[in-house]
Amino acid sequence: MTEEFLMRLDDGMLAYFRDMADEMVTRFGISRAEAVARINACYGDCDIEPYPDLMCHEEPAYWAYGAYYVPDAADRLPCGDEAHDRRIDISSLVVRPVPAPGSPAWTLAERARGRT
Repeated sequence: MTEEFLMRLDDGMLAYFRDMADEMVTRFGISRAEAVARINACYGDCDIEPYPDLMCHEEPAYWAYGAYYVPDAADRLPCGDEAHDRRIDISSLVVRPVPAPGSPAWTLAERARGRT
């Protein structure tokens, strides 16, 4: 476990998950604390192998979209690839609920402020 992520990560996977959080901050306009909490909520119970874990066959943006949005009716999510994502009406996607305040998913300072 690292200071920010609930799962055990080697240095390579820590950088990968930090890139995922950066994607969420940039693409969705959320705080880093919220991005990390969403990642922890989705992937915190996963066994992550040393870099390159199987997750690495996709870019961090792919996993970021899955942690932020619920798939559409056709079970599709954007992946960060412009050509692929044109087929999906991103404006119609439902945003997953933010992890509850006080949840173990909140590992960064915003948790202490009672993020809502």
